[in-house]
Amino acid sequence: MSDDLNTRADQRLEAALAETGARDPRQAYRTLLRQLKQRDEVTYARAVTHWRTTVIEPLGRGEGDPLRLWLNFGVGLVETLHPGRAVKIDEGGIAHPLDEPPGWDALVLHLPEDPGERAVPVVLPPEPTPAQTATLHLLVEGRLSLDNA
Repeated sequence: MSDDLNTRADQRLEAALAETGARDPRQAYRTLLRQLKQRDEVTYARAVTHWRTTVIEPLGRGEGDPLRLWLNFGVGLVETLHPGRAVKIDEGGIAHPLDEPPGWDALVLHLPEDPGERAVPVVLPPEPTPAQTATLHLLVEGRLSLDNA
């Protein structure tokens, strides 16, 4: 893959982030990819190929919505690591099925099937509501109180 394609893809994402105020998903997804690589190098290689063909190449060619392409990749990546389901958490902290792709101002969590695993954030809103923050504290961090402990 050419460096020009990577550069154009990064530029398109940067422009979308600046325009929308969305959070940059790349660092979180890199962390997930590292976890996948440690667990299974063959599946990791498939995930990297999937990222190149479904995110970088279309963006580099000027195709697709950068935020939507990254969201779709993130949902699939988390599902690969932790079988389960993605849900959208509304402003009141209520979970809804992820029937249609949410905007990048949404809170999207992946809820693993394994009850011993914590929820994984897929998309974080630029400014979570208090209810969304409480949901993150409980389901992602495992905190049972609202204090700063």
